[in-house]
Amino acid sequence: MSDVRLIERWLPIGALSEESVRERRSMTALPPIYYLHVWWARRPLVASRAAVLASLLPAETDRDAFLHAIGIHGDPVDSKRRIAIADRKGERLGKDAYGYKRAFSYQPTANELTALGLPSALTLLDPTAGGGAIPLEGTRLGLKTFANDLNPVAATILRATVDFPQSLNERLIDEFDSVGVRFLKRVKAKFKDEFPKEPGNGHRPDGYLWARTISCPYCSGWIPLSPNWRLNASGLGIKLVPQLSQGPGSQGRMCSFEIVESVAEQSAGTISDGDATCPFPDCARVVDGDEVKRQAQASGMGDQLFAVVYKYPASKVTKSGKGGKQEWRRGYRSPNPDDENAQEISARLAEKMPEWESLGIIPTEPIDDISNYDRGHRLYGMTQWRDMFSPRQLLGHCLAVETFREMVEEDRSTGQLSDARRAAYVYLSFSLDKLRDYNSRMTRWIVQREVMANTFDSHNFSIKWSYVEMAVTVEGLGFDWVVRQTKKCIKELVELSTPTATSDGPLFGAQVSRPKLDVVISSKSGASLDHIVDGSVDAVVMDPPYGANVMYAELSDFFYVWLKRTAGIVMPELFIRRLTDKQSEAVANKAHFKGQKGADALANRDYQEKMAAIFAESRRVLKPNGIMTVMFTHKDTSAWDALTKGLIEAGFIITASWPVNTEAEGSLHIKDKAAANSTIFLVCRPRPAEQSGETTYWEDVEPLVAKAVRTRVEEFQKAGISGVDLYLASFGPALEEFSRHWPLKRGTPRPEPLAKKRRKQAELFEEEFDPYAVTPEDALDAARREVKTWRLNQLTHTKGRSDLDATTSWFVLAWDAFKAPVFSYDEGLRLARAVGADLDGQLIGKICEKKGSDIKLWDSSTRAAKNTLGPADGSRAMIDAIHHAAYRGRTRTLEAALDLLKDSGIDSDPQFLAALEAVLEVLPPSRNFVGFDIATGDAKSAADDFDALEKLRRLAFSDKVDEPQQLSLFAEVAA
Repeated sequence: MSDVRLIERWLPIGALSEESVRERRSMTALPPIYYLHVWWARRPLVASRAAVLASLLPAETDRDAFLHAIGIHGDPVDSKRRIAIADRKGERLGKDAYGYKRAFSYQPTANELTALGLPSALTLLDPTAGGGAIPLEGTRLGLKTFANDLNPVAATILRATVDFPQSLNERLIDEFDSVGVRFLKRVKAKFKDEFPKEPGNGHRPDGYLWARTISCPYCSGWIPLSPNWRLNASGLGIKLVPQLSQGPGSQGRMCSFEIVESVAEQSAGTISDGDATCPFPDCARVVDGDEVKRQAQASGMGDQLFAVVYKYPASKVTKSGKGGKQEWRRGYRSPNPDDENAQEISARLAEKMPEWESLGIIPTEPIDDISNYDRGHRLYGMTQWRDMFSPRQLLGHCLAVETFREMVEEDRSTGQLSDARRAAYVYLSFSLDKLRDYNSRMTRWIVQREVMANTFDSHNFSIKWSYVEMAVTVEGLGFDWVVRQTKKCIKELVELSTPTATSDGPLFGAQVSRPKLDVVISSKSGASLDHIVDGSVDAVVMDPPYGANVMYAELSDFFYVWLKRTAGIVMPELFIRRLTDKQSEAVANKAHFKGQKGADALANRDYQEKMAAIFAESRRVLKPNGIMTVMFTHKDTSAWDALTKGLIEAGFIITASWPVNTEAEGSLHIKDKAAANSTIFLVCRPRPAEQSGETTYWEDVEPLVAKAVRTRVEEFQKAGISGVDLYLASFGPALEEFSRHWPLKRGTPRPEPLAKKRRKQAELFEEEFDPYAVTPEDALDAARREVKTWRLNQLTHTKGRSDLDATTSWFVLAWDAFKAPVFSYDEGLRLARAVGADLDGQLIGKICEKKGSDIKLWDSSTRAAKNTLGPADGSRAMIDAIHHAAYRGRTRTLEAALDLLKDSGIDSDPQFLAALEAVLEVLPPSRNFVGFDIATGDAKSAADDFDALEKLRRLAFSDKVDEPQQLSLFAEVAA
């Protein structure tokens, strides 16, 4: 039997993609690892299991048996198609539409894995394990598993995800239940009347909506800051009632608030782009953002309650009109004098503060100087982690820590602090972290759903001008809710570790034994795994940090400063630092190079070097015939370049690659901004000694790279990979070929860049330009060019037509790749290079505009308004003729548009017909042709262009230009 692994020959990317998306499609039925504790990147469990299992099984493995082992017990791609057709018809196929449970819930038995061909006594390593999806699946497969992460928050999550549920099993559920009940009783008793009772009979508080405040420097009025005053999507909102007092400069100038029923009655927002607007009519001045920051940094920013959300009991009316089951309904009210207890809260905090500081109960750590998120905290006066909380929030969180520590010490003194009890306390610390995530000044009110968004609904610390506070002591909310959520999570984690019983055994329905747990969890640099011996690991499977995507250490400090006061009491070995380690973290952290020229480039180089060190350590521990599978998701070529350089420097070659859609999709609707959904699996082996040393010329390898891409791209498209993900998928085969022939150099020197670019390069890298150098980015450029040619041939499906000009090609491919009018400037630049266009000189200002770090495509109406339409005969670019026709069709008549084309002499021009055909394949279709609005927001005007052009095609060009193939897809769904 050959040593080739299954993942080097095959992976069911279509089925795996749909099952990965299905796993996370429902936000109310996620796998338990997703809501155990915040972590900012997790791969789907089914994708993780597939990567691990396929990296260990031989290429000859039965493919149907593999699909069964990873939990795919049907055809998820066909099921999704049937569901889409039913949805369009207004039908519902029910919960069992796929015919089997979600794949992650299935765990194969030891007998099934043996029959599949999985050898026994195999070892798996994940050196950057993060949220734990990969090591969890490794242990569920019965593998000896090494799980490591530098970050102690991640290491704690790993213990709670991978170790405790499988080592303690059902005991853990009972232990946490006991600790949770005891905690709730004691912590609630510490509260007095911090949360006033609701005035209505049977009403209970649900949340408090607060606005941050500043003083108007012109009139001395207190300005409540909020970008809008909406409460729900039906028009309910807030009207500000300014109390003018004795006029500008006098005391007592405050706003009160009224609940109003319509948007028209609501007050205008008081903060926009960092600038505040005074709501007092005798002032109404704009307060510059610098003044807002100055006051915030001088501790002058306050908080003002502007609405209380409450729940009240009501009987649900049945269809017959009778009263039915009781339910809780939501209401809103304006603040009243009984809600004002800020002085009492401050007094209690002041009383407790000396004790809490001396006992280390309240965080005193500063927000680290190494920061990428200053605009969310330091610029607005938050310099310590406890500043993220209002006084009442902080009081509640500290009372919880105080209670936690009292309970631990009592158990320790009475000898009851068993391993199971320690684990229960770790989970309780997670409950308290969940409460902090949902009860800080960084939360916000989601108007459309009338619920609060947590602190980390985005991966940053963006300032929130208005925020939501939870009523933490109300029955069913706050403390009750987080403990209940954690208990549910523990139960589901324990269930996941139990193999699924099947009917093929002698005792149908009998309990199936769990695989023996053999896991080692560590918290150290992935470049220094000194506890693992050389050549002992069969497979390394990792989901490494993605360049500058997420600054994990900085974000996790929010939790770390609290966890070391809770979980750190029972697991002190993980919490020895004041804050998390940002120096050793393998991310492109430009904050390390603040003030230096070329900070971005220096950060990328640092990331490359750190990843190379992790890969080198992985090679050290990997067996000579071992496999390393790296999951990577990033649109930025610089991140791919850095990752590939790191792999090559560590002595690996890429032997296979697979694109898998791992991100939950939005919908059929065209979004305003592009996003990538695919994760690329790069399969690597240590480079054989005989392949090292001899240099190959890029000119000989480039055609091989193009061929490799050309061979695979249709396979990827048939598996459902499209848009920008198709370009990302092409990177894999391109880098496979590139790595096989390394080291590379050019036989013909690359032309030197312009003097300005040479100066910039010298400033950034302090090294000479090498005209013979070859980098992975060269392979990625070759991949783009190949996909570009292939897609244009598809989009202009009528044979024998001329090639599109560069400008029109770029416009068509931008819509085809990004499927949105707004996308990254850097990605637009790389696409321009692929088609041979000058982005800044030829495209920007003519068919698009640069907005910050993005590009926004223009429709025909925008171009006409900006007077950037070129000659109507398409002599500059055929997209000009297309847009002239679309604009005239939209603003006058189709006949007028046709006359324009005839007068320009291009109505039969092959280039015009090819351009029309391609544009109609990529613009979002209009309601007139598909029955509903696909495009919204900025994309709507592009759909208006489609509408005019498709009507024009049907009027005059139906015998020369086929109907857009994309319309047939919608017709199939509607059938």
